[in-house]
Amino acid sequence: MPELAFSRRAAVRGLGAAGLLAALTGCGVPAAYVPEGRREGRDRSGRDRSVSFSNWPLYIDTDDENESRRPTLEAFSRETGIEVRYSEEINDNDEFFGKVSSALMNRQETGHDLVVVSDWMAARFVHLGWAQKMDRSAQANVATYLDPQLRSPAFDEGRLHTVPWQSGITGIAYNRKALGREIKSVKDLWQPDLAGKVTLFSGLDESFSLLMQGDGVDVTRWTESDFHRMCDRVESMVKKNHIRRFTGNDYTSDLSKGDVLACQAYSGDAIQLRADNPDIEFVVPEEGAELWAESLLVPNLAPHKANAEALIDFYYAPEVAAELAASVNYVCPVPAAREVLAASEYKETAELAENPLIFPDGEMRKRLAVSRDISSAERTAFAKRWNSIIGL
Repeated sequence: MPELAFSRRAAVRGLGAAGLLAALTGCGVPAAYVPEGRREGRDRSGRDRSVSFSNWPLYIDTDDENESRRPTLEAFSRETGIEVRYSEEINDNDEFFGKVSSALMNRQETGHDLVVVSDWMAARFVHLGWAQKMDRSAQANVATYLDPQLRSPAFDEGRLHTVPWQSGITGIAYNRKALGREIKSVKDLWQPDLAGKVTLFSGLDESFSLLMQGDGVDVTRWTESDFHRMCDRVESMVKKNHIRRFTGNDYTSDLSKGDVLACQAYSGDAIQLRADNPDIEFVVPEEGAELWAESLLVPNLAPHKANAEALIDFYYAPEVAAELAASVNYVCPVPAAREVLAASEYKETAELAENPLIFPDGEMRKRLAVSRDISSAERTAFAKRWNSIIGL
Protein backbone atom coordinates (compact mmCIF):
# COMPACT_ATOMS: atom_id res chain seq x y z
CA MET A 1 0.00 0.00 0.00
CA PRO A 2 1.35 3.47 -0.86
CA GLU A 3 2.70 5.43 2.09
CA LEU A 4 0.60 8.41 3.12
CA ALA A 5 3.58 10.75 2.87
CA PHE A 6 2.85 11.22 -0.81
CA SER A 7 -0.19 11.77 -2.96
CA ARG A 8 -0.39 12.32 -6.67
CA ARG A 9 -3.51 14.47 -6.41
CA ALA A 10 -1.90 16.83 -3.91
CA ALA A 11 1.29 17.43 -5.88
CA VAL A 12 0.46 20.81 -7.43
CA ARG A 13 0.89 24.37 -6.25
CA GLY A 14 0.18 27.79 -7.72
CA LEU A 15 -0.11 28.58 -11.41
CA GLY A 16 2.90 26.56 -12.60
CA ALA A 17 2.01 24.83 -15.83
CA ALA A 18 -1.26 26.72 -15.93
CA GLY A 19 0.65 29.95 -16.49
CA LEU A 20 2.78 28.34 -19.18
CA LEU A 21 -0.27 26.89 -20.89
CA ALA A 22 -2.03 30.23 -20.84
CA ALA A 23 1.05 31.78 -22.42
CA LEU A 24 1.14 29.13 -25.11
CA THR A 25 -2.53 29.27 -26.01
CA GLY A 26 -3.38 32.90 -25.31
CA CYS A 27 -0.30 34.96 -26.12
CA GLY A 28 0.39 34.43 -29.77
CA VAL A 29 2.00 30.99 -29.84
CA PRO A 30 -0.55 28.90 -31.80
CA ALA A 31 2.27 26.75 -33.16
CA ALA A 32 2.40 25.00 -29.77
CA TYR A 33 -0.57 22.91 -30.95
CA VAL A 34 0.39 19.81 -32.92
CA PRO A 35 -2.21 18.43 -35.36
CA GLU A 36 -3.10 14.75 -35.09
CA GLY A 37 -1.29 13.81 -38.27
CA ARG A 38 2.06 15.18 -37.06
CA ARG A 39 2.30 13.48 -33.66
CA GLU A 40 3.67 10.04 -34.55
CA GLY A 41 7.36 9.44 -35.00
CA ARG A 42 9.18 6.48 -36.51
CA ASP A 43 8.11 3.60 -34.29
CA ARG A 44 11.09 1.38 -33.45
CA SER A 45 9.05 -1.12 -31.41
CA GLY A 46 9.59 -4.00 -33.80
CA ARG A 47 13.37 -3.96 -33.77
CA ASP A 48 13.90 -2.46 -30.31
CA ARG A 49 11.91 -4.51 -27.81
CA SER A 50 11.88 -1.96 -25.03
CA VAL A 51 9.67 0.76 -23.58
CA SER A 52 10.35 3.73 -21.30
CA PHE A 53 7.63 4.05 -18.63
CA SER A 54 7.60 7.01 -16.19
CA ASN A 55 5.29 6.92 -13.17
CA TRP A 56 4.82 8.41 -9.70
CA PRO A 57 6.58 6.97 -6.64
CA LEU A 58 4.79 4.21 -4.72
CA TYR A 59 2.26 3.64 -7.48
CA ILE A 60 2.91 0.08 -8.62
CA ASP A 61 3.07 -3.37 -7.05
CA THR A 62 6.36 -4.44 -5.46
CA ASP A 63 7.72 -7.73 -4.19
CA ASP A 64 7.17 -8.23 -0.44
CA GLU A 65 10.78 -9.30 0.10
CA ASN A 66 12.47 -7.02 -2.42
CA GLU A 67 10.81 -3.65 -3.02
CA SER A 68 12.99 -2.95 -6.04
CA ARG A 69 11.21 -5.75 -7.91
CA ARG A 70 7.89 -5.07 -9.61
CA PRO A 71 6.14 -8.38 -10.31
CA THR A 72 3.66 -7.19 -12.92
CA LEU A 73 6.35 -5.47 -14.99
CA GLU A 74 8.50 -8.60 -14.80
CA ALA A 75 5.52 -10.69 -15.93
CA PHE A 76 4.97 -8.36 -18.91
CA SER A 77 8.59 -8.71 -19.99
CA ARG A 78 8.47 -12.51 -19.71
CA GLU A 79 5.26 -12.65 -21.73
CA THR A 80 6.23 -10.22 -24.49
CA GLY A 81 10.02 -10.05 -24.53
CA ILE A 82 9.77 -6.26 -24.10
CA GLU A 83 12.17 -4.74 -21.58
CA VAL A 84 10.60 -2.02 -19.42
CA ARG A 85 12.78 0.90 -18.39
CA TYR A 86 10.74 2.00 -15.40
CA SER A 87 11.33 5.26 -13.53
CA GLU A 88 9.55 7.00 -10.67
CA GLU A 89 10.41 10.48 -11.84
CA ILE A 90 7.01 12.16 -11.77
CA ASN A 91 6.71 13.94 -8.45
CA ASP A 92 4.57 16.90 -9.51
CA ASN A 93 2.34 17.46 -12.53
CA ASP A 94 3.55 21.00 -13.15
CA GLU A 95 7.19 20.04 -12.73
CA PHE A 96 6.90 17.21 -15.24
CA PHE A 97 5.04 19.43 -17.71
CA GLY A 98 7.92 21.88 -17.47
CA LYS A 99 10.45 19.13 -18.18
CA VAL A 100 8.86 17.99 -21.43
CA SER A 101 7.09 21.08 -22.77
CA SER A 102 10.11 22.52 -24.57
CA ALA A 103 10.70 19.31 -26.52
CA LEU A 104 7.03 18.91 -27.39
CA MET A 105 6.72 22.53 -28.55
CA ASN A 106 9.76 22.07 -30.77
CA ARG A 107 8.55 18.74 -32.24
CA GLN A 108 11.31 16.74 -30.49
CA GLU A 109 11.31 13.41 -28.65
CA THR A 110 10.88 13.67 -24.89
CA GLY A 111 12.66 10.42 -24.02
CA HIS A 112 9.37 9.00 -22.70
CA ASP A 113 7.22 6.35 -24.34
CA LEU A 114 4.58 6.22 -21.62
CA VAL A 115 3.78 8.52 -18.70
CA VAL A 116 1.18 8.80 -15.93
CA VAL A 117 -0.25 12.23 -15.09
CA SER A 118 -3.40 13.43 -13.35
CA ASP A 119 -6.35 13.76 -15.70
CA TRP A 120 -6.46 17.56 -15.38
CA MET A 121 -2.88 17.58 -16.66
CA ALA A 122 -3.65 14.94 -19.28
CA ALA A 123 -6.32 17.38 -20.49
CA ARG A 124 -3.59 19.93 -21.23
CA PHE A 125 -1.57 17.42 -23.22
CA VAL A 126 -4.67 16.47 -25.22
CA HIS A 127 -5.74 20.08 -25.84
CA LEU A 128 -2.25 21.00 -27.00
CA GLY A 129 -2.07 17.98 -29.29
CA TRP A 130 0.85 16.51 -27.34
CA ALA A 131 -0.60 13.03 -26.78
CA GLN A 132 -0.81 10.43 -29.53
CA LYS A 133 -4.00 8.66 -30.49
CA MET A 134 -3.78 5.02 -29.43
CA ASP A 135 -4.47 2.02 -31.61
CA ARG A 136 -7.44 0.42 -29.86
CA SER A 137 -7.42 -2.48 -32.34
CA ALA A 138 -4.23 -3.58 -30.55
CA GLN A 139 -5.77 -3.08 -27.09
CA ALA A 140 -8.53 -5.64 -26.72
CA ASN A 141 -8.40 -5.60 -22.93
CA VAL A 142 -8.84 -1.82 -22.75
CA ALA A 143 -11.75 -1.97 -25.16
CA THR A 144 -13.41 -4.74 -23.14
CA TYR A 145 -12.67 -3.99 -19.50
CA LEU A 146 -12.29 -0.21 -19.02
CA ASP A 147 -14.75 1.09 -16.42
CA PRO A 148 -17.73 2.57 -18.33
CA GLN A 149 -17.80 5.56 -15.96
CA LEU A 150 -14.26 6.50 -17.05
CA ARG A 151 -14.61 5.84 -20.77
CA SER A 152 -15.33 9.31 -22.09
CA PRO A 153 -14.18 12.32 -20.03
CA ALA A 154 -14.94 15.75 -21.46
CA PHE A 155 -11.28 16.43 -22.27
CA ASP A 156 -10.81 13.19 -24.25
CA GLU A 157 -14.10 11.89 -25.57
CA GLY A 158 -13.91 8.17 -26.16
CA ARG A 159 -10.54 7.98 -24.37
CA LEU A 160 -8.71 8.08 -27.70
CA HIS A 161 -5.49 9.56 -26.30
CA THR A 162 -5.49 8.49 -22.63
CA VAL A 163 -6.23 5.42 -20.50
CA PRO A 164 -6.72 5.49 -16.71
CA TRP A 165 -3.90 3.95 -14.68
CA GLN A 166 -5.74 4.12 -11.36
CA SER A 167 -8.74 6.07 -10.18
CA GLY A 168 -9.98 7.53 -6.92
CA ILE A 169 -12.62 9.57 -5.13
CA THR A 170 -12.38 12.96 -3.47
CA GLY A 171 -14.71 12.88 -0.48
CA ILE A 172 -14.71 13.69 3.23
CA ALA A 173 -12.80 11.93 6.00
CA TYR A 174 -13.72 12.56 9.61
CA ASN A 175 -13.27 11.21 13.13
CA ARG A 176 -16.72 9.85 13.98
CA LYS A 177 -15.98 9.24 17.66
CA ALA A 178 -14.35 12.60 18.36
CA LEU A 179 -16.99 14.56 16.43
CA GLY A 180 -19.87 12.69 17.99
CA ARG A 181 -22.05 12.70 14.90
CA GLU A 182 -22.14 11.57 11.30
CA ILE A 183 -21.16 13.63 8.30
CA LYS A 184 -23.39 12.98 5.31
CA SER A 185 -23.15 16.20 3.33
CA VAL A 186 -20.58 18.80 2.33
CA LYS A 187 -22.83 21.27 4.14
CA ASP A 188 -22.09 19.40 7.37
CA LEU A 189 -18.53 20.75 7.19
CA TRP A 190 -19.84 24.26 7.86
CA GLN A 191 -21.64 23.43 11.13
CA PRO A 192 -20.52 25.43 14.22
CA ASP A 193 -19.09 22.40 16.04
CA LEU A 194 -16.42 22.10 13.33
CA ALA A 195 -15.19 25.71 13.56
CA GLY A 196 -11.41 25.65 13.30
CA LYS A 197 -11.41 21.88 12.86
CA VAL A 198 -11.79 21.61 9.06
CA THR A 199 -9.17 21.49 6.31
CA LEU A 200 -9.61 21.77 2.56
CA PHE A 201 -7.19 20.99 -0.24
CA SER A 202 -5.06 23.89 -1.39
CA GLY A 203 -4.84 22.72 -5.00
CA LEU A 204 -7.59 24.21 -7.15
CA ASP A 205 -7.98 21.10 -9.30
CA GLU A 206 -8.11 18.92 -6.19
CA SER A 207 -10.69 20.91 -4.27
CA PHE A 208 -13.21 22.67 -6.48
CA SER A 209 -15.37 19.78 -7.68
CA LEU A 210 -16.45 18.42 -4.28
CA LEU A 211 -17.16 21.94 -3.01
CA MET A 212 -19.32 22.71 -6.04
CA GLN A 213 -21.17 19.44 -5.60
CA GLY A 214 -21.96 20.60 -2.07
CA ASP A 215 -23.82 23.49 -3.70
CA GLY A 216 -25.84 21.08 -5.83
CA VAL A 217 -23.89 21.74 -9.03
CA ASP A 218 -23.68 19.20 -11.85
CA VAL A 219 -19.89 19.21 -12.14
CA THR A 220 -19.93 17.61 -15.57
CA ARG A 221 -21.05 21.02 -16.87
CA TRP A 222 -20.32 23.62 -14.21
CA THR A 223 -20.18 27.31 -15.10
CA GLU A 224 -18.20 30.39 -14.14
CA SER A 225 -20.98 31.52 -11.81
CA ASP A 226 -20.89 28.10 -10.09
CA PHE A 227 -17.17 28.55 -9.51
CA HIS A 228 -17.47 32.00 -8.01
CA ARG A 229 -20.42 31.01 -5.82
CA MET A 230 -18.26 28.18 -4.41
CA CYS A 231 -15.39 30.61 -3.84
CA ASP A 232 -17.71 33.05 -2.07
CA ARG A 233 -18.72 30.34 0.39
CA VAL A 234 -15.15 29.24 1.08
CA GLU A 235 -13.99 32.85 1.43
CA SER A 236 -16.69 33.53 4.00
CA MET A 237 -15.58 30.49 5.99
CA VAL A 238 -11.97 31.66 5.90
CA LYS A 239 -12.99 35.05 7.29
CA LYS A 240 -14.83 33.32 10.13
CA ASN A 241 -11.73 31.21 10.89
CA HIS A 242 -13.89 28.14 10.34
CA ILE A 243 -11.26 26.52 8.07
CA ARG A 244 -8.14 25.63 10.02
CA ARG A 245 -5.89 25.62 6.95
CA PHE A 246 -5.50 24.48 3.34
CA THR A 247 -3.37 21.41 2.87
CA GLY A 248 -1.59 19.08 0.56
CA ASN A 249 -1.40 15.46 1.56
CA ASP A 250 -0.40 16.46 5.09
CA TYR A 251 -4.12 16.47 5.93
CA THR A 252 -3.61 12.85 6.92
CA SER A 253 -1.34 13.87 9.78
CA ASP A 254 -3.78 16.55 10.99
CA LEU A 255 -6.63 14.05 11.06
CA SER A 256 -4.62 11.28 12.67
CA LYS A 257 -3.34 13.57 15.46
CA GLY A 258 -6.78 15.03 16.13
CA ASP A 259 -5.82 18.57 15.09
CA VAL A 260 -8.79 18.47 12.72
CA LEU A 261 -12.02 16.49 12.90
CA ALA A 262 -13.07 16.60 9.23
CA CYS A 263 -11.35 17.28 5.92
CA GLN A 264 -11.35 16.81 2.20
CA ALA A 265 -9.68 13.46 1.58
CA TYR A 266 -8.81 10.88 -1.06
CA SER A 267 -10.27 7.41 -1.02
CA GLY A 268 -6.86 5.78 -1.47
CA ASP A 269 -5.61 7.42 1.72
CA ALA A 270 -8.75 6.59 3.65
CA ILE A 271 -8.09 2.86 3.55
CA GLN A 272 -4.81 3.27 5.42
CA LEU A 273 -6.19 5.95 7.74
CA ARG A 274 -8.99 3.64 8.82
CA ALA A 275 -6.59 0.74 9.26
CA ASP A 276 -4.60 2.89 11.69
CA ASN A 277 -7.68 4.33 13.44
CA PRO A 278 -11.09 2.63 13.03
CA ASP A 279 -12.83 5.79 14.29
CA ILE A 280 -11.97 7.54 11.01
CA GLU A 281 -14.69 7.32 8.38
CA PHE A 282 -14.66 8.22 4.69
CA VAL A 283 -17.89 9.40 3.15
CA VAL A 284 -19.12 10.08 -0.36
CA PRO A 285 -21.50 12.99 0.40
CA GLU A 286 -25.19 12.85 -0.43
CA GLU A 287 -24.70 15.55 -3.06
CA GLY A 288 -21.98 13.52 -4.74
CA ALA A 289 -18.20 13.33 -5.01
CA GLU A 290 -15.59 13.55 -7.74
CA LEU A 291 -14.37 10.40 -9.47
CA TRP A 292 -10.92 11.16 -10.84
CA ALA A 293 -8.09 9.32 -12.49
CA GLU A 294 -4.41 9.46 -13.25
CA SER A 295 -3.96 8.43 -16.82
CA LEU A 296 -1.43 6.86 -19.13
CA LEU A 297 -0.58 8.69 -22.33
CA VAL A 298 1.97 8.33 -25.12
CA PRO A 299 3.75 11.66 -25.80
CA ASN A 300 4.34 12.81 -29.35
CA LEU A 301 7.21 11.17 -31.27
CA ALA A 302 7.57 8.39 -28.68
CA PRO A 303 9.90 5.87 -30.37
CA HIS A 304 8.20 2.76 -28.93
CA LYS A 305 4.50 3.55 -29.31
CA ALA A 306 3.37 0.00 -30.09
CA ASN A 307 5.30 -1.37 -27.11
CA ALA A 308 3.71 1.27 -24.88
CA GLU A 309 0.25 0.33 -26.12
CA ALA A 310 1.01 -3.34 -25.41
CA LEU A 311 2.03 -2.48 -21.84
CA ILE A 312 -1.17 -0.50 -21.28
CA ASP A 313 -3.28 -3.38 -22.55
CA PHE A 314 -1.41 -5.84 -20.33
CA TYR A 315 -2.53 -3.90 -17.24
CA TYR A 316 -6.15 -4.13 -18.38
CA ALA A 317 -6.20 -7.91 -18.16
CA PRO A 318 -8.38 -8.49 -15.06
CA GLU A 319 -5.78 -10.76 -13.40
CA VAL A 320 -3.07 -8.09 -13.73
CA ALA A 321 -5.40 -5.25 -12.76
CA ALA A 322 -6.36 -7.23 -9.64
CA GLU A 323 -2.71 -7.66 -8.65
CA LEU A 324 -2.08 -3.95 -9.03
CA ALA A 325 -5.26 -2.98 -7.16
CA ALA A 326 -4.38 -5.28 -4.26
CA SER A 327 -1.09 -3.45 -3.90
CA VAL A 328 -1.99 0.23 -4.37
CA ASN A 329 -5.60 0.21 -3.04
CA TYR A 330 -6.97 2.92 -5.31
CA VAL A 331 -10.23 2.63 -7.27
CA CYS A 332 -9.53 -0.02 -9.89
CA PRO A 333 -10.42 1.08 -13.45
CA VAL A 334 -11.06 -2.58 -14.36
CA PRO A 335 -14.28 -3.66 -12.58
CA ALA A 336 -13.75 -7.26 -13.74
CA ALA A 337 -10.72 -7.46 -11.44
CA ARG A 338 -13.17 -7.64 -8.53
CA GLU A 339 -14.08 -11.24 -9.36
CA VAL A 340 -10.40 -12.18 -9.49
CA LEU A 341 -9.79 -10.81 -6.00
CA ALA A 342 -12.99 -12.35 -4.63
CA ALA A 343 -11.76 -15.78 -5.70
CA SER A 344 -8.45 -15.45 -3.83
CA GLU A 345 -7.61 -18.14 -1.29
CA TYR A 346 -6.26 -15.43 1.00
CA LYS A 347 -8.94 -13.84 3.19
CA GLU A 348 -7.43 -10.34 3.28
CA THR A 349 -7.10 -10.29 -0.50
CA ALA A 350 -10.62 -11.59 -1.04
CA GLU A 351 -12.00 -8.91 1.28
CA LEU A 352 -10.63 -6.20 -1.00
CA ALA A 353 -13.27 -7.20 -3.54
CA GLU A 354 -15.94 -5.95 -1.12
CA ASN A 355 -14.25 -2.61 -0.42
CA PRO A 356 -16.32 0.15 -2.11
CA LEU A 357 -13.26 2.43 -2.14
CA ILE A 358 -11.59 0.00 -4.55
CA PHE A 359 -14.71 -1.27 -6.32
CA PRO A 360 -17.53 1.25 -5.80
CA ASP A 361 -20.93 -0.40 -5.58
CA GLY A 362 -23.95 0.68 -7.61
CA GLU A 363 -25.33 2.96 -4.92
CA MET A 364 -22.04 4.80 -4.53
CA ARG A 365 -21.55 5.12 -8.28
CA LYS A 366 -24.82 7.04 -8.56
CA ARG A 367 -23.17 9.79 -6.50
CA LEU A 368 -19.87 9.87 -8.39
CA ALA A 369 -19.19 12.22 -11.29
CA VAL A 370 -16.22 12.98 -13.51
CA SER A 371 -15.89 16.75 -13.43
CA ARG A 372 -15.27 18.78 -16.54
CA ASP A 373 -11.78 20.21 -16.44
CA ILE A 374 -10.87 23.88 -16.12
CA SER A 375 -10.21 25.24 -19.59
CA SER A 376 -7.07 27.16 -20.48
CA ALA A 377 -9.19 30.27 -21.00
CA GLU A 378 -10.57 29.99 -17.46
CA ARG A 379 -7.52 28.82 -15.58
CA THR A 380 -5.49 31.98 -14.98
CA ALA A 381 -8.41 34.00 -13.58
CA PHE A 382 -9.78 31.07 -11.57
CA ALA A 383 -6.38 30.21 -10.09
CA LYS A 384 -5.85 33.87 -9.13
CA ARG A 385 -9.19 33.95 -7.29
CA TRP A 386 -8.58 30.63 -5.53
CA ASN A 387 -5.00 31.43 -4.58
CA SER A 388 -6.09 34.74 -3.05
CA ILE A 389 -8.50 32.83 -0.81
CA ILE A 390 -5.99 30.24 0.37
CA GLY A 391 -3.23 32.79 0.87
CA LEU A 392 -0.88 32.11 -2.04
